[in-house]
Amino acid sequence: MTAGEAGIVQFDNVGLRYGADREVLSDVSFTLFPGCFYFLTGASGAGKTSLLKLLYLAQRPGRGMIRMFGQDVITLPRSRLPAFRRRIGTVFQDFRLVPHLSAFDNVALPLRIAGMDEASVRKPVADMLEWVGLDHRAEARPETLSGGEQQRVAIARAVITRPQLLVADEPTGNVDPDMALKLLRLFDSLNRLGTTVVVATHDVHLLRKVPESLIMRLDKGRLSDPTGALRYPPRRGSFEA
Repeated sequence: MTAGEAGIVQFDNVGLRYGADREVLSDVSFTLFPGCFYFLTGASGAGKTSLLKLLYLAQRPGRGMIRMFGQDVITLPRSRLPAFRRRIGTVFQDFRLVPHLSAFDNVALPLRIAGMDEASVRKPVADMLEWVGLDHRAEARPETLSGGEQQRVAIARAVITRPQLLVADEPTGNVDPDMALKLLRLFDSLNRLGTTVVVATHDVHLLRKVPESLIMRLDKGRLSDPTGALRYPPRRGSFEA
């Protein structure tokens, strides 16, 4: 990767408001580069969740330009959005697992929706459950899993399609500190395989755990750049326990 390499996501003077209220995001501009790890932080109400919704295409901005994977997504026909969304993995704070499905079937869901035949589903799902340390819980339903286990299933489901971009909204908010570190290690490992990772968090202690990670800080809907996240960064070091 070189300093002139194009980003996979580009925001240019993006603004977002809900209804007639004041803008929750104002003049937001940044670039996300391939293979980098970003933390998105800020006080409650700063606009983190709204920015993530724009990143995983659940919301369109009121103004500005957004390009993803080389395409203007604001003018993109809705018929093409599902294909774009398959390139983005999303992890929510509240997990959003399907309650009547086993851990295996929750992780397999994106592959089945994409039309993969059943014979081809089993190995990647089994490998992914092993990767998150839950191969022994493949048949368990969400209600029988701990909070940390549910979050790991959610992560496995988000990355089973090998997304180019992973967006995680407060993924450690419902787990204890030890589990938070384990989850962060999973994100770090995925990032080292080439996925660009964006983790929204209010936990300032996590920001020091991924050396040379890039911090994007929101304050009342405006973005600051304390670690150079808006320009191309150096390669990261090793994960810190």
